[in-house]
Amino acid sequence: MDIRVLGVPMDLGADRRGVDMGPSAIRYAGLARQLEALGADCTDGGDISVPRPEERDPDAAGFDGGRAKFHRETRAVCADLRDAVDRAIGNGETPLVLGGDHSIAIGTVAGAADPDESLGVVWFDAHGDFNTPATTPSGNIHGMGVSAILGHASFGGETWGHAPAVSEENVALVGVRDVDDQERDRLRESDVAVYTMSDIDARGAPAVAEEALERATGGTDALHVSLDLDWLDPAEAPGVGTPVRGGVSYREAHSAMEAVADHRDHLRSFELVEVNPILDDHNRTAELACELAASAFGKRVL
Repeated sequence: MDIRVLGVPMDLGADRRGVDMGPSAIRYAGLARQLEALGADCTDGGDISVPRPEERDPDAAGFDGGRAKFHRETRAVCADLRDAVDRAIGNGETPLVLGGDHSIAIGTVAGAADPDESLGVVWFDAHGDFNTPATTPSGNIHGMGVSAILGHASFGGETWGHAPAVSEENVALVGVRDVDDQERDRLRESDVAVYTMSDIDARGAPAVAEEALERATGGTDALHVSLDLDWLDPAEAPGVGTPVRGGVSYREAHSAMEAVADHRDHLRSFELVEVNPILDDHNRTAELACELAASAFGKRVL
């Protein structure tokens, strides 16, 4: 395995500060060491440059039909990330992207989505991320990622971030337990597969993760996996920007990542997002992010 780590220290897409330090926290927790222990050739490509929110007006680039804070800045960062991910894949490497808030997934998927091939997406998250500038109650782009990728989010008449290689029927959200009212309606009307925590309670994390992965890989050329650490219960991952009680346990998370590893021949890109060291307890969440990445790339007990 040749893995290229790319950091995106961005918190423009969220309300709470701190996730911009996530990439450093994950690196400090020993990400490269754990991946190299699996036999991977792990190269750190450094960080994508991100403007400081204190120096920008979140609503400076206003537009009719909704609100998306820092949308011009977010678009520029995602474009740079797209290019970095595309270069890594072109060099035969698997990009491992470290966030930062979840809006960075728009750039990761854009770089992983070859226009001549189809890409499936599995999105492990407490939230649906299916809002648009017209439906969002907050204006935060980290809650619009899936909509943007599927071309449903219009930013002043522009659908930047749309990845035509990704079809709704090849997108699966896993572990969802917190959605807004309009977002819920939009998800129900879509062909996106949504597996809530109730599904995991009823069927178990391994079965749900496997079904989601089969949906994302069935008939597609490649797979992207996006792991938001708030997917886990806050008791396991306290250092996240938007914690929601009732998430998956430590062992359930590892079993799901082990299912990802079973599909790693299909895996084109992987990302870890929303680690917030300010809210963490002795870097526990960043350490857990490293462990889960190792499981996704093939670590086993035996």
